[in-house]
Amino acid sequence: MAHGSSGDSIKISFEDLRALLKRIFLKAGAAQTVADILADNCAACERDGCHSHGIFRMPGYVTNLETGWVDGRAVPTAQEVGPSFLRIDARNGFAQPSFEAFRPQIGQIIEATGVAVVAINNSHHFSALWPELEPFAQVGFVGISVVTGGCVVVPPGGRKRVLGTNPIAFATPVGGSDPLIFDFATSNMSHGDLTIAAGAGRKVPYGTGVDRHGRLSDDPVVINDGGGILPFGGHKGAALSLMVEVLASALTGGKFAAEVDFTGYPEANAPKTGQLLIFIDPRRGGNVGFSNRVRDLLEMLRHAGQERFPSQQRYQRRAAAMKDGIPIRAADFENLEALAIGGSPAR
Repeated sequence: MAHGSSGDSIKISFEDLRALLKRIFLKAGAAQTVADILADNCAACERDGCHSHGIFRMPGYVTNLETGWVDGRAVPTAQEVGPSFLRIDARNGFAQPSFEAFRPQIGQIIEATGVAVVAINNSHHFSALWPELEPFAQVGFVGISVVTGGCVVVPPGGRKRVLGTNPIAFATPVGGSDPLIFDFATSNMSHGDLTIAAGAGRKVPYGTGVDRHGRLSDDPVVINDGGGILPFGGHKGAALSLMVEVLASALTGGKFAAEVDFTGYPEANAPKTGQLLIFIDPRRGGNVGFSNRVRDLLEMLRHAGQERFPSQQRYQRRAAAMKDGIPIRAADFENLEALAIGGSPAR
């Protein structure tokens, strides 16, 4: 399955990694369709260098499924509540398979009205947001997605966690090029990246978060242990995070980050909240030059000196990984194999 090695790392093809991850999801109790979607999603994140949402998440996926915190066999339901408005009940399943189950219906709504608003509740989202948006941007649609994350963020001046990391993703077609997509947490750092830094014994930028007394810290262990991450940009990032809670929780009918109760599931870590997605066909009304206009804007920025744009590195990593294989630490690969046969990963 794995091929090539360099010291403590190996390289594996996307197809082989996806197949291995699917075995893990099936072993953890996910239905075939759910396992397919989650494996593809997680492998794509690892392939594109989005490590905080790639195989790093697999032990958490397994725990959330095996403990019953998330239903890996949930059958979502949906209701059109307006010409452009679809509400999806994930039935305590992961948001990605719930979204995929109604992707054809979402496409029909966009075709009919030019806009689709998709509100998912009773759901868990445990990955990056760009995989849901990219396919729509590739066929010409603008997309926006927001998710309420786990309650790990302290508001400016506070000492208590109230907000989630609350990511925002945006995607747009670009004339003659791959879509432009950004996907980032409204916190100074994603909780996944903070946890990776803690495990590696690395410090984070001072002020990434606070300790349990509300004092600024650069120690990810201290921030995780009773402290919290701060929103980026002070009150401006906090306002964006608040907006996400309103859109992804209040509007969808999901829980706010601070309302998620893990009682009885101490090892679970996939927040049960909500997700909102909005898709727009920018070509409606004769605006057929939209994607070229976006291209022209990017050219202006290049001429002004901007050297790199969101998603550019992701596409470069993807191309390299599809050609040469996805680099993975040998120890991480062994942990995945252990999960696939029902064992525990090395600590």
